[in-house]
Amino acid sequence: MEERGAAKIKRLYKRKRGGMIRDYLVITVAAFLYAAAISLFLDPNALAPGGVTGISIILNRTVGLPTGTWILLLNIPILLLGTWKFGVRFIVSTIYCTVTTSFFTNLLSPCGAVTEDPLLAALAGSVLIALALGWTFKAGATTGGMDIIVKVIRLKVPHLKTGSLFLLLDVIVVSLSAIVFQNMDRALYAGLVVYVTSHVLDLVLYGRDGAKLIYIITDRSEAIAERLLEELEIGVTYIQGEGAYSGKKKKVIFCVLKKQLSPKAEEIVREEDPSAFLIVSSATEIYGEGYKSIFSEKL
Repeated sequence: MEERGAAKIKRLYKRKRGGMIRDYLVITVAAFLYAAAISLFLDPNALAPGGVTGISIILNRTVGLPTGTWILLLNIPILLLGTWKFGVRFIVSTIYCTVTTSFFTNLLSPCGAVTEDPLLAALAGSVLIALALGWTFKAGATTGGMDIIVKVIRLKVPHLKTGSLFLLLDVIVVSLSAIVFQNMDRALYAGLVVYVTSHVLDLVLYGRDGAKLIYIITDRSEAIAERLLEELEIGVTYIQGEGAYSGKKKKVIFCVLKKQLSPKAEEIVREEDPSAFLIVSSATEIYGEGYKSIFSEKL
C-alpha cells in the first residue's frame, strides 16, 4: 500500500514538473514574440502603445537607455509591489517573463525596423503582442506592468472595472506619446495597436465567446470554490448532484466568469484536483451583477 502511494506521488510530481517545464518554454517563446513586436515594429516607428511598454519606448527616446532596459527597470518596483500584495507564488513566472522580454528586446533592437510603414508596423506589432500575451496567460503567467497595477487598484477600489482601468491607463500613455513625439499621427497609430491587440487577444484566448460557463464535478469542491471566490472574485453556486452508478452525492460547482479569467479557473481546478470533471462552455449573453443589466442592455 505504501509503495503504491509513493509511486502515485512520484507520478504526480513528474507530471507537475513536466507541466512546469512546458509552461516556461511557452513563456520563453511568448517573450521572444513580444520583444520582436517592440524591437522590429513598434519602437523603430515611434509607436508607443499603452502600459509599461509604451512608457519604455518614450523614455528610450527622451533619456537614451535601451527600451528593454527600461522595461526591466520600470517593472522592478511593480514586481516588488506584486510580491508584497499577492505573494511569491503569484509573481515568480511573471519575473521570469519580464526579464526574458527585456533581454530579447535589447537583443533584437540592433536589427532595426522590418517595415517603415506605420500602419503595417502597428498591425503586425499588435498581432504579435496579442499572440505573446495569450500564450503567456495560458501558461499561468503575466507580463507584469499594468496587469499588476490594475490588480492592486482593484483591491482598493473593487467596483472599478478591469477593462476600464486598462483603457484609462493606455489612453494616458498614448496621449503622452503624442506630446513627447509631437506627432499626432503616430499617437493614433499607437492607439490602433491598443485596440487591435485587445481584440486579437480575445480571439487567441477565447475565440468569439463573450463569457464562459463552467461546471466542476470534483471531490474537492470546497477547496476549489474557496480559491475561485478569493483569487478570481467571482460568484460560485453549488448544485447538489448524485452519481447514477455509485449513488454518491457531490456538490457540483457552477459559475459564470469573464472570459479572461477562464485559464486561471482551469489552472485552479488542475492544481486542486487533476482528476476533476470539468465542463467549459460558451455564454454569449450574461445578465446580472458584474455583467449586463437586464433592464437597460436591450434598450
